[in-house]
Amino acid sequence: MKKISRFECGDMLVNYYQNPTGGIEWLIVPKKKGEDIRLPLKKKFDSLIQVKLLGDDYPKGFVTGSSMRNSETVQSLEYVDQTVTKEVQLIEIATKMCDKHGNHYTHFARWKKDSTVIETWVQFRSRSNSVQTLELLDSFSLSNLSPFGKQNQPGNLWMTRYRSKWSMEGKKEKRPIEALELEPSWKPSGAGIEKFGQVGSMPVRGYFPELFLTDEKEEVTWGVQLCQPGSWQLLAYRLDEDLCLSGGLADYDFGHWTKTVGKGESFTTAKAYLTVGIGDESTVSQRLTVYQRMSLAKRNHPLESELPIVFNEFCTTWGKPSEASILADLKALRGRKITYYVIDAGWYADEIKGWEKNVGDWKVNNQQFPNGLASVIQQIRAEGMVLGIWFEMETVGRDAVAFKESTHQLKRGGIPITTGDRRFWDMRDPWVQEYLTKKMIDFLKNNGIGYLKIDYNDNFGVGFDGKESVGEESRQALEATLAFFDKIQAQLPDLIIENCSSGGHRLAVPFLERSDVSSFSDAHEANCIPIIAANMHELILPQQSLIWAVIRESDSFSRITYTMNATFLGRMCLSGDIHHLSKEQWQCIDEGVAFYQKIMPLIREGSSKRYGNPVLSYRNPVGNQAVVRYGENKEEAFVTIYHFTGENELSIPLNENYQIVATYGHCQQISVNKDTCYVKFEEDFQAITILLKKEDTSK
Repeated sequence: MKKISRFECGDMLVNYYQNPTGGIEWLIVPKKKGEDIRLPLKKKFDSLIQVKLLGDDYPKGFVTGSSMRNSETVQSLEYVDQTVTKEVQLIEIATKMCDKHGNHYTHFARWKKDSTVIETWVQFRSRSNSVQTLELLDSFSLSNLSPFGKQNQPGNLWMTRYRSKWSMEGKKEKRPIEALELEPSWKPSGAGIEKFGQVGSMPVRGYFPELFLTDEKEEVTWGVQLCQPGSWQLLAYRLDEDLCLSGGLADYDFGHWTKTVGKGESFTTAKAYLTVGIGDESTVSQRLTVYQRMSLAKRNHPLESELPIVFNEFCTTWGKPSEASILADLKALRGRKITYYVIDAGWYADEIKGWEKNVGDWKVNNQQFPNGLASVIQQIRAEGMVLGIWFEMETVGRDAVAFKESTHQLKRGGIPITTGDRRFWDMRDPWVQEYLTKKMIDFLKNNGIGYLKIDYNDNFGVGFDGKESVGEESRQALEATLAFFDKIQAQLPDLIIENCSSGGHRLAVPFLERSDVSSFSDAHEANCIPIIAANMHELILPQQSLIWAVIRESDSFSRITYTMNATFLGRMCLSGDIHHLSKEQWQCIDEGVAFYQKIMPLIREGSSKRYGNPVLSYRNPVGNQAVVRYGENKEEAFVTIYHFTGENELSIPLNENYQIVATYGHCQQISVNKDTCYVKFEEDFQAITILLKKEDTSK
């Protein structure tokens, strides 16, 4: 292939190639590996744009129904030109191609100064006299992996993805590509495909929309993160000597998506974030998470800089908050270092029917709050706390009056989509926009509420009735949801927003970029909380990861520290039996709070390294786990160590020679000998965190 351009993007190198068929391929590698590139020797070529137009042929190779990659549309693409925009803060590369119908495609790659990510997306513009219908248009496509040898060696390339289900978010799955049958056959006639994703309105369901590929010999990892709020797909493809990756919006096969585009009209995909670096997926993944700091900086919420502590009363009342319960909470919390007091689900609820079925009317329950919210708000402020409140704005419950407003709800086959006891608003509907503005935004303004927890507790599925395909209707509705997030923040710029979706079902870029914190999981009291919290270090910023610490009256001191230590892996969210705790139990919690505040700068800015064998069962975990969090200059670090069951000793390597400054938790023995930390536990389900300081070697 002929190299047509080369760009340096920080510590990454981007090369564009024209292949013998006239198509364009691109490659990103670490800059320090630029001289080591040896492209795979192949006969079948690829494209940086993956598209399929209705009416063009589907690809051969036994893949129809599984993939439209390298369709006739792609085979007809011809290179037009490439333009480069260079500014002080960014580089943007636009590569234009056209198909046999005369349609134009522009592939964009944008790098922002000092960042570790390349943003990429594709724009389609119809130039045909007839209406064009897209069946596939990916946000990104990479080929020539791995580019450090003419032939990929067996067992060298490993693919990592992160599985997810309710209360078990982020379980890592790492396998050699051969285990997925991603190796070429004796001749390149039948492609190997591993396609995965999710369909509907919960982007983190089944899997996170992320993928990593590691060349173990070269110690290089490529990573991709899709910016999709709904249905998405990722594809690993192997026909010839190179592995190819692509993905974006779920296509017609996977998500029943087509998009009709008239002459002169255009369609632009959502972005994908790409990165490449030296190291494995646990290291390179943090190049993607760190990119979210740009969004947090734009939000400009100074209160968040100290990673303040949240108290959420949900696990205290289980959906039955009242004036009496809140006043009792405030008494128990008085003088403690809590910044946000969050009234969770149920403040609007019928006392008998419960919180879930009443969602949607958003009227304060006068039985639970006989004096309205005003007196409660006043008391919360008097205690020096910021009031937070819970909404599930996109849905409506069966017992709500608004449940009957079916004209404004999503339908399939003319019937409102009902999942259990929920229906879904059409967020594009002007009536819905006005209704939610009045019920939620005006409510927040009028009551001076400073913290909003936005929840979302079911999935509307593949899509619904409308003028376009069900997949396109789904995409448009979720774009309207994101626009309403933006409207909330525009009208209430100082509002702190928490992103929640039955825990972690929306831990995806579009929602992370529109919130200050995100609920890491609905795992409230499970032994697997520290496992999930550690998983998050490869998926979201620790400073955005809100972790439950639910304390019960029956908890021993060892159990309290087991619970509290998990919050050191992110943000602390307290709840539980706070009215019934002993003085000694509160002292144990207060010590944990003080320790959290001591290590807060390291949580906010740093890098993480995890140790311990993968946990097979989250319900009955066996083994040990350690997460080392290094400060940016490595002068300080902390290690959060968990013992579940089984072997009770472990040694943790450290990057520097450290000495112990402080500890919080329980164990039988602990020591740090220069660059190694040793811990021995005396009981099952214990935890300890050690704050370390680099030894002064000048003495």
